[in-house]
Amino acid sequence: MGDKNKQSRPKRIFINDVDRYSSKHIAKFLSTCTETSEDAEAEETSASPAGPPVFHIVATVSSSSKRETAKFLLEQYKSPSRDELLERLLECDVVVYNISENTTQQQVEEATWALTALQAQMENFKSRKMFILVSTVMTWAATKPQNPDEPDVLLTEEEFRRRRPHPSFKNHNNLEKLVLKLGRGKKSKLIGFVVAAGLQYGKGENLFHFFFKVSWLMLCPKVPVFGNGTNFIPMIHIYDLAGVIQNIIQLKPKSKYILAVNDAKNTLEEIVKMISDVLGPGEMNKLPEQKAITMKAFKPEELEYLSINLRLDAFIIKDSFNIRWTSETGMVENMESIVEEYQKTRQLLPVRICLVGPPAVGKTTIAEKLCKHYQIHHIKIQEVIEDKTTQLNEIVNGADTGYVSEDVVAAAQRQLENINRSKEMNEGRLPDHLVFDILQEKLSSKPCRNHGFVLDGFPKTYEEAKLIFSDEDMENQDSTSKAPLYNKKITPEHVFALNASDDFLTKRVQGLPENVAKKMCYTEDKFISRLMRYKQLSDAEETLLDFFDELEIHPEHIEVDTDDPEYTDVMKKITEMVGVPKNYGLSPEEQEEEDRRQEEERKQKVATEAAEKKRRNEATLAQMAARYEEWQKNLSEVKRQECELLEAHCIPLRNYLMKYVMPSLTEAMLECSKIKPEDPVDFLAEHLLRNNQQD
Repeated sequence: MGDKNKQSRPKRIFINDVDRYSSKHIAKFLSTCTETSEDAEAEETSASPAGPPVFHIVATVSSSSKRETAKFLLEQYKSPSRDELLERLLECDVVVYNISENTTQQQVEEATWALTALQAQMENFKSRKMFILVSTVMTWAATKPQNPDEPDVLLTEEEFRRRRPHPSFKNHNNLEKLVLKLGRGKKSKLIGFVVAAGLQYGKGENLFHFFFKVSWLMLCPKVPVFGNGTNFIPMIHIYDLAGVIQNIIQLKPKSKYILAVNDAKNTLEEIVKMISDVLGPGEMNKLPEQKAITMKAFKPEELEYLSINLRLDAFIIKDSFNIRWTSETGMVENMESIVEEYQKTRQLLPVRICLVGPPAVGKTTIAEKLCKHYQIHHIKIQEVIEDKTTQLNEIVNGADTGYVSEDVVAAAQRQLENINRSKEMNEGRLPDHLVFDILQEKLSSKPCRNHGFVLDGFPKTYEEAKLIFSDEDMENQDSTSKAPLYNKKITPEHVFALNASDDFLTKRVQGLPENVAKKMCYTEDKFISRLMRYKQLSDAEETLLDFFDELEIHPEHIEVDTDDPEYTDVMKKITEMVGVPKNYGLSPEEQEEEDRRQEEERKQKVATEAAEKKRRNEATLAQMAARYEEWQKNLSEVKRQECELLEAHCIPLRNYLMKYVMPSLTEAMLECSKIKPEDPVDFLAEHLLRNNQQD
């Protein structure tokens, strides 16, 4: 019973630097592994929420990390001291040190120290521990085939003792050798495994992110590939690498050195071309490797990875491991799913909006603002038709700078002739089916599929929407489905109906300059006819909004009832419903301009606040001065009144002294002055007393 409880206890797995791409996704994968069988010999786990977890993840993050403890971690430590780190390592059943990415020398030294420290404490282990070093195939980069006459022969794990590292990865190789020396004795309590991982991809990409980003942005007509691109790159999906580690922990294979690469033997050129085909413009441009540095596309150490030229065969993981492969046949074969994974992980999701409303309600202005805010494409049907015609003319006339095959030119010629002939037959207008074809092609283009779009006032009817957004292939495949079938990749996911009163719209149109009104077809007769046409379509039995309602894309109604040229309230409502932009944000130049603008606004705000503070201080000082002056004035008045009061009180006393005291006193003082006695005070007293008795 005790043994069973011990087996069911989740293993504590230590992983270093989970704030880095590789370790983060390995930790995520292992944290979701659950036990699916009670049979210890046939134990399997899967990355699913069913069942209790079999691993508890303990991890470190770098000092620069600002992230809180992730949900998939049991414990997280930020740049612990070596004493604290050793204490954490001793608490774990498995220690995974990942140095497979472009790691610094310090990280390799830390892994070496951890291995040495664990060896020193091995006698105190209560149970056997496992040390897994996730290294890189760069330690094979300089390995030559045994037979120079057979350069295409694959290298396997059996030849790992012959491996020769890239000059920059000698320390990785030395650490691998130290790990392989572990656990040679049966009584050893610390066993070691080395996983030589191929270049990792998936879950948002890492080393290959530049190619994905350039393709997604569609800023370049061709995706650059640096060097000749003919080198073979051994690779593995990050979740498949995590699956290899999971199998090592549970199966404890006899082989201590394991290659972790998929079955694909793709060159750099093939990889970049497929990224460009699925996500980007479909074209590729070869540039010298040095260009990657000047363009700031890659660092020199990253180019070392991309320059590897190896063809490896990982027979152990194919023959002995039970891996639920995410991408066994490699990135090129699985590019569609890799791109979807990339967009989802990085939240690069297209924003597709349709604006509906009467003429002059502001659809075009709002569409332009939305396109700028979300960095998506403004779809105006007339411009789409004009752009398509121009494009066809350039192909036919040879103005296209790239290579165009004869078949493409012939197809463009036929399409252009069809468009011109249809215009002649319809008084300059294109028939609906051609308009719909051109619009579908535009909405299906890479820029619109990658970034998104705003449909400005088109389509207008239920039937038009059905013909544009329906997916014939889906209808053929699933004819039994009751739900409406539509092409989700080109159908708007947000529909906004802008509403306004006739009086408001009429006044707005009447306020336009005459030349602007003519250009926008808002002259009185044309505007009224357009408004009446819109009302008729809105009152039809099946409307455009009904079409979206049937698809469970419920339109949002927004009232435009104030003459706000900036449409602040409307934009606020729409952006709240759509959410934040789901893209890479501003370009470096745009970001610099935005930073400059914000800095100017900040300085202006500071200057305004300082001026306001100065004004308040001056006003306060003026008030204080006025109060002080008033106080001084009141004080002078009080003193004057006191003096007058004292003066009034002194008059009776003065009169009394002048009448009864001063005459006798004056006489006595005159007499005293004449005689000049030795004691004038006694003399005065006696004189006054004598005169008083005489009286």
